[in-house]
Formats: sequence, structure tokens, C-alpha cells
Amino acid sequence: MTDLVFADELPEAPLAKVLEPWVVMIVDDDPAVHEVTQLVMAGFEFAGRRLLFLDAYSAVEARELLASRRDIAMILLDVVMESEHAGLELARYIREELDNHHVRIVLRTGQPGQAPEEHVIKSYDINDYKEKTELTKRKLITVFYNALRSYRDIMIIESSRLALRRAIDSITKVYDSQNLRRFASAVLEQVGHLLGMDAQGLCATRVAAYAASHMEGRLKVLAATAEYSRLLVDEELRDLPEDVRGVLESALEQQQSHFDERHFVGYYRSSTGNESLLYMVFDEPVDAAARELLEIFCANVAITYESLLLREEIQDTQRSTVYILGEAVEKRSKETGAHVRRVAELSALLGESVGMKGADVEFLRQAAPLHDVGKIGIPDRVLNKPGKLDEEEWEVMKTHARIGYELLNKSDKRILQLGATIAHEHHERWDGLGYPRGLAGEQIHIVGRIVALADVLDALVSERCYKKPWNFDEALDLIRSEAGTRFDPNLVRMLLERLDDVRAIYERYPDS
Repeated sequence: MTDLVFADELPEAPLAKVLEPWVVMIVDDDPAVHEVTQLVMAGFEFAGRRLLFLDAYSAVEARELLASRRDIAMILLDVVMESEHAGLELARYIREELDNHHVRIVLRTGQPGQAPEEHVIKSYDINDYKEKTELTKRKLITVFYNALRSYRDIMIIESSRLALRRAIDSITKVYDSQNLRRFASAVLEQVGHLLGMDAQGLCATRVAAYAASHMEGRLKVLAATAEYSRLLVDEELRDLPEDVRGVLESALEQQQSHFDERHFVGYYRSSTGNESLLYMVFDEPVDAAARELLEIFCANVAITYESLLLREEIQDTQRSTVYILGEAVEKRSKETGAHVRRVAELSALLGESVGMKGADVEFLRQAAPLHDVGKIGIPDRVLNKPGKLDEEEWEVMKTHARIGYELLNKSDKRILQLGATIAHEHHERWDGLGYPRGLAGEQIHIVGRIVALADVLDALVSERCYKKPWNFDEALDLIRSEAGTRFDPNLVRMLLERLDDVRAIYERYPDS
């Protein structure tokens, strides 16, 4: 636990905002009942909120009002109106047809014989039963307190349930730092509910140099409530009010948490030197238990973010290593440009088109650059021959598919296993006339079919030691002509449907 000190420089507590009133509906065919009820309850407040009355003089009018709003906290309901059981029928309509189990229904009757209490309580989902003759001012006030307190607690539970559901839905998607921000924001919204008060704020981190150099020294927003949610897009704190930015900078400088009755600035420093801040402002004073909960939240979000950054750093390193290896093979072949990167992007594009999941598309993007890794086993005299290969040389060249497979298949890592499949099958043909195994049609793994198409397209439009680059449209004509023989015809169709995206890849990765 970090040290806590009081800070004079915290922003002024905001003026208490006017809270929305409790909405109470009176359903009674006697106008005098409406008038007396509102007169008796004038000036009533509960939890800092006054009352707003809605008047309905029949069950039909009540249905119309109920259809237009879901914020009614309490209904004072007469039994006998346009019919002897109009009120009871309305209560059943509210619970069963509107499926509204939040509103508190208080049955008021001047004719208890028409709706005996035991029968009504047993058969209808009402929350209180009162005879009009027994409702003195004191008892009516008690009824309001009980009903509104129940409604408030039910809505807190419902809000917490929905927030918990969002958090549970989100937690399965916390596989990178961007998704962590959505999850942490959902949890931060819930913190106020857990503390039983209105709270707004944000959580930010500053990453140490050796954890992720591209983030060094910058505060990055990890979580934000609705009031600060724009920062999840901008990620910068410069748009914060100056006083708020000032207390965050002060906490970083002093490396301490600060609080007063309505503000909390939590500071947390991880074992690797990353620093995290949590700023919260409340509509009422917070106690020590609440501050402890906030510090735990700040620390755990920071630790999780740090772990995800480390994982992303490892993934970036892995991705870079694959590209370096692929480009090394390319340069040994005396091939210039960005062939492996374009094949990777073209393959990912086709993977998306065939409906691969996002994670599988990313694995394909990372594995595709390994398609020709087996060429490291091909002699230079064959690999870089400027003219056409003779039969013997061609047989040597074809062994690169097997060499690549055997090299990569030794690993149990998913990317390398996928790379092994690609290396082995990207020279197979849809008609079965390819190599090394003569597979045909869907016998060829989908990743092999995808990379086969991407590799040939890019090879055609790229310069090689044995040929000049083709015109892009000429290359597409050849691809079209070999759909169903050399290439999977469905993949060719998808490629041609996304030519704008294909051209964008070539603009992004031109030959150097």
C-alpha cells in the first residue's frame, strides 16, 4: 500500500448537482386523491431527490403513460376504477406484459371487500396494500420511504448486474492492451456503484523505458468513465482541465497518493518502474475502505497492462524475426523489394475474405513470410541462375518446399507449424499438377492455397533475376486464366473483388 497524504492543490469540489426526481404515478379515478396525496407529500425528499408526480385517472391512461417511460419508481394504484378489478388487471399487465419488475406497486383501496388483502398479496405481484382510510400523513410518508428505498436498491443491483455482465463479456477479449482499456473502463464505471455513489474519473499509466520504449515518458489512458471517455480515443491528457492535470503531475512528481473528502489521486509504481495514476471525483465524501478499493483497482490494472505490453513486445519481436528471416532468404535469392511483406498482407487479405477469425488472420500474416524459407538449402548456381533451369536444376529447386517444411515442422509453435504447412503446400496446384506431393483441390490446406495465389501474383509483378516485372493488369489476366487449374477459383474471385485493397498493399509496400 502506498502512503496517503492530504494535498492542498486538489481541485475544488464541484457544486452539488441537482439530482433527477423520483417519478411517482398516482392511478385513481378520484381527482381529490391526487390533490391530497401531492399536498401531503409536498417537500418530501429521499436520498437528495424530490418527487415528480404523474397523474392517471384510469387504468387505460396509466397504460399509455407506462408505455412511454421506464423511469417510474412507484405507483399508488386504486383497485376500482373503470371496472371492479381495473387496478389488479393493471398490476398484472405491468409485471407480465411490460415485464417491469422494478417499479414498486402500492395498492390503495377504499373498498377492501372488492380486493381482499390476503388474496391480492397471494395472487398479484404488488409490494404493499393499504386501505385509504388508514393512510395518515405519517403512514403515507413511511410508505414512500419503504417503496423508494426498495426501488433504489433494486436499480443499484440491476445496474451492478449489467455492469458485471459487461465485465464478464469483456474479460474474454482482454488479449491485448487495446481490449484491456474497454474492460478496465467497464470496471471503473462499476467502482462507483460498488461504493454506492456517483463517481467520475480515469486511470493512466507511464511506461518505463525498458518495458516499451515507444511509450517511454508518456501518460496513456487505460480506463475512463463516461465523462472522460474521449480520452480513450485521444489518449492524451492535454485536454483535461488544468487543475486536474496539475494534481496528476504532482502525484507523479511526489510519487504519492493524494486525497481529500471528494477527490482521490492514487499513485502506483510497479516493480519494473511503470507508474499508474487513478483520478476520481465523487459526489459525496469517501472513506478509507473506498480509497483502499480504488488503490487495488489502480494497481491491478497497471500490472495487467504491463503484462500485456510485455506479451505484445514478444509478439512484435517474433513478427520482426520472421520478416528478417524471410527477407534474408529473399536477398540471398538476389530478389529486391518487399516481396515477403506483400505476400503476408495479400494472404491476410484473402484470409479475411474466406471468413477466418481475426486471430487466425494474424497468424497467417505472420507465417506467410516463411513460404520460401527452404531456399536456404538450394545452391546459389540454381537459386540465382539468370536463365531457365534445366530439368536437373528444376528438380533441385523443387526440394525447397520439403526443406522448408522439415525445417519449420521441428517446432511445436503455432506460427512455425503454420509456416511449415505453407512452405510445404504453396506450390501445389488446384488441378493436382503441382509439387511436392501432387495434392489437388481441397486436399491442399487453405493457407497453402492462399499463399500460392499471393506468391504468384507478387512474383509476376516483381523483378527477378530471370525476368522483368509484369504489368499489374497482365498479371491479373494470367491469374484469371488459371482459376480452376492452378489456383482455387473461389480465392481468385475474392481477390478480384478486392482489387482496391490489393492495390493499396502495393502502395504501402513498394519495391525499394
